[in-house]
Amino acid sequence: MKSHTFKKTRLATSLSLVLGMGASISAMAQEAPAQAQNSEIEVISVTGIRGSLTKSMDVKRGSSGIVDAISAEDIGKFPDTNLAESLQRISGVSIDRVNGEGSKVSVRGFGADYNLVTLNGRQMPVTTGSRSFDFANIASDLISGVEVHKTSFAADPTGGIGSTINVQTLRPLSYGNTKAIINVAAVSDSSTEEGSSVTPELSGIYSTTFDNNKFGVLVSASYQERDSGSQQANVGTGWRSFPGITDNDWSGGNADWGGVPQDNQVNRPGPGDVYSVPQTTIYKFEEQQRTRTNGQLVLQYAPTDAVKATLDYTYMRNDIDTQYNDVSAWFTFAPSQNVWTDGPVSSPLIYSETYDTPADLSMAAGDYGVRNESGSLGFNIEWQASNALKLTFDAHNSTAEYKPNHEFGSNNTLSTAAFIRTSAATDFSKDLPLLAVGGGNSVQPSDMVVTGSVFGSATNKSDIDQYQLTGEYVFEEKGSIDFGIALNNVDNHSKSVNVQRNDWGGVGQAGDFDESFFPADTIHDKFTASKGDFSLASGQTFEVLNRIFMWDFAKLRDRAEELYTPAGYVGAGDCGTDFCPSTDYASDVDRYTEEESQSLFVQYNYESDFNGRQYDFHIGVRYEKTDVTSTSAVASYDGANWIAETEIELQATGIREFQTQKGSYDYFLPSINFNIEVIDDVMLRAAYSETIGRPDYVAIQGGTVVNTLANRGGGGGSSGNPSLLPLESKNIDFSAEWYYAPSSYASIGYFRKDTSNFISNTVVESTIYNIPNPVNGQKYAEAIAAVGSDALAIRNYIFANYPNAPGVDVANGVISGVAGEDNDLVFKINTPSNSDVSEVIDGWEFAIQHVFGESGVGVLANYTLVNSENEYNNFILADQPAILGISDTANAVLFYEKDGFQARIAYNWRDEFLSSRGQDTGANPQYTEAYSQIDVSASYDLPMVEGLSVYVEALNITDEYKRVHGRAKEQVLSLVEAGPRYSIGARYTF
Repeated sequence: MKSHTFKKTRLATSLSLVLGMGASISAMAQEAPAQAQNSEIEVISVTGIRGSLTKSMDVKRGSSGIVDAISAEDIGKFPDTNLAESLQRISGVSIDRVNGEGSKVSVRGFGADYNLVTLNGRQMPVTTGSRSFDFANIASDLISGVEVHKTSFAADPTGGIGSTINVQTLRPLSYGNTKAIINVAAVSDSSTEEGSSVTPELSGIYSTTFDNNKFGVLVSASYQERDSGSQQANVGTGWRSFPGITDNDWSGGNADWGGVPQDNQVNRPGPGDVYSVPQTTIYKFEEQQRTRTNGQLVLQYAPTDAVKATLDYTYMRNDIDTQYNDVSAWFTFAPSQNVWTDGPVSSPLIYSETYDTPADLSMAAGDYGVRNESGSLGFNIEWQASNALKLTFDAHNSTAEYKPNHEFGSNNTLSTAAFIRTSAATDFSKDLPLLAVGGGNSVQPSDMVVTGSVFGSATNKSDIDQYQLTGEYVFEEKGSIDFGIALNNVDNHSKSVNVQRNDWGGVGQAGDFDESFFPADTIHDKFTASKGDFSLASGQTFEVLNRIFMWDFAKLRDRAEELYTPAGYVGAGDCGTDFCPSTDYASDVDRYTEEESQSLFVQYNYESDFNGRQYDFHIGVRYEKTDVTSTSAVASYDGANWIAETEIELQATGIREFQTQKGSYDYFLPSINFNIEVIDDVMLRAAYSETIGRPDYVAIQGGTVVNTLANRGGGGGSSGNPSLLPLESKNIDFSAEWYYAPSSYASIGYFRKDTSNFISNTVVESTIYNIPNPVNGQKYAEAIAAVGSDALAIRNYIFANYPNAPGVDVANGVISGVAGEDNDLVFKINTPSNSDVSEVIDGWEFAIQHVFGESGVGVLANYTLVNSENEYNNFILADQPAILGISDTANAVLFYEKDGFQARIAYNWRDEFLSSRGQDTGANPQYTEAYSQIDVSASYDLPMVEGLSVYVEALNITDEYKRVHGRAKEQVLSLVEAGPRYSIGARYTF
């Protein structure tokens, strides 16, 4: 029969209470009866792939709910060098990759924000504004295991609707004696064009115990450099979507900026259709250098069998430097000639514009760096007060900070342009959008001028203070009770400031720079994705763009600063000009949010047998109360200048607006888990729980922030809502598991989640600040009537006919809004709010793990099928209550392990999913297309040197790329090619 030990839980309370108990614990510890420490999982001495799978299987089998796990193959040896890459092998788990590396985790269709990640049971701070943990920041060498809890208990912290993922670090008393590991590797990333061909990885662990295993010390460190790159094809700020009747005839009643003409179209969308047009087409070539440093110190002391104390400090730092060059053509929405797909959701297969006056061919570059740094100091003490009572106290203070790590800020762009573009067209019929630019391949360095620039500095700091006190009381005959309280305080402070030059029409003269500043390169030899050929536009000729200047950011910036900073001018940047970032955060956006949570829980656990079959159940309730306070200071504006065809610049007042908003909510969250071994080695499980998923930190920030650049379609902005309530879910789970052989099992599970209180974005049109709009008044209307909707023609008409009118500055090419003459500029403000829409998400999980006897061969395979009741309707031009990340997933691993040799090939697939409900153009969806990847690895334990092994690893060996589209597959938003990555290394254990 299966023996079962009830899951130990924690109770949290204030630190003062625990300190008050400290003297009692110390005095009574010596009197407590010695008692062997119980463990839910049998200790497995087998190492390697099979040992890892066996330990993971035992975690699953011995759990009180539905749990999957990944265990280290040996101390300091995790199955993958990236934790997220390992987690995706679990059924129902899928990952998001950044620069080809696993970053965030989704479980059962719920995105990273709705999966709570803890480190040794503690909530960790994040600096992205979301609630998702970035697994790229932590080295796998420091990890002993990861558990994915798919059903909820009263003792579990709230926040994980999809799952609660607990990352467990190494502990010296768990290993005993003395052990040391050194790992050295060389990494080659094929995606980089400019970086080092080989970069180093170093890690080491030292663990020892003293005084008969009463005192333990563990020190670990990891250092990794990685140079990578990518080739990207993007559609700038996104696609603009319209009802089929919308056109560009301003004399009628259906015109809008971006609307297409009724004539010169092939298969134009009809009145009953919707259609979308692209804002731009961009080719971007990026290089990135990442340096990751991790370290951990763990001290453990167990003076008696009844007391064990742990003090640990974990440090993580990830420095990322980025450089890029791009070339782009922004569509001005001049009258276009297009070829369309059929409705009801129509997309241009070919979108084409021709210009009476040459427009700009833009080439921009950036060079910036950021640092993600975090530290966590934790203390834990376990006290077996008596045979019946066990208490555990855990406290930690953790801090994470995102900040600039480069002289040019945390983000920047410096733009140049040649005003030689006579036409622009893009073929969207294949995966890679193919851009054609009239005159683009003839562009010369002497044509280039410097235009606008933005140097940004942004910081985001998160502090967490968490105190947990848990207890378990075991009755002699009637099971046990877990109970506890917790205090959790999360402080987030985000600040940002931009130094922006809005000279998008150009400064100086063509020829200001020597030709050596603009080295020429080609474009399409860098891409492998399929592309069209404009053959669908019969009778038209297109000049496919294949020329880009890969200019050096720092060199051109320095020269531009010399040329275009007037004598005596003091700029907004710290360097005294406008060609560098500022750290004057008090002049721009400053937001502080405090989230205080108090919780308590009680759970009854009972174990018995029915007709000789062992069963256990766990019934409990958790009470959670949360208070949110958000204080913000944001910039205000009082004017708008039309400075270029597609850019309207807001004029800041220099005065910030301050605001404090509050919100609060509380919940009672019940949970029931039942497990029974119906026949030998066959487990059936059933569970019901109610859980919540808190809104992300950006959504609960106060204050309204508007974009500093508007366009002819109006302005944009966003506003947080501290009064948001969490997403609520009622969960039902069933699972059947058959452990039919050592290291082998098969399982099937069903889950259903009834979600409500959905959080969606409401777009509110506002004339905040009451700013006169230079493109919504008498002069503008007269110009449209005279010359049509072409932006350049309208500007030239106003300059020619109103050279001395208020708000018209011919010399500087600026048209300003005039109060009393122009209507107010309308901003579309995105504001999150709760809706009364509910949605059911359900699915099936299938998994099998099989080891073929002593042959050394084994397989692991799983498939997860997820269904959503409310799918996003691409025909509706408004935000909709659709949950992000819903998709089917599949994994398969084949391995061989014998006589010191290990080899593994792993396949991972994720179907297409809705990744965002918004683009920069508003409520327009984003879909990440289906993606699969194959990874291989092998290692060999050298017999001539005990403890020494060598290994090789290759990721993404088939060179897959990631593609994102909008309402239809033709509406590409992003295509990113990254390439395979290889590593070779050696590991020595002694």
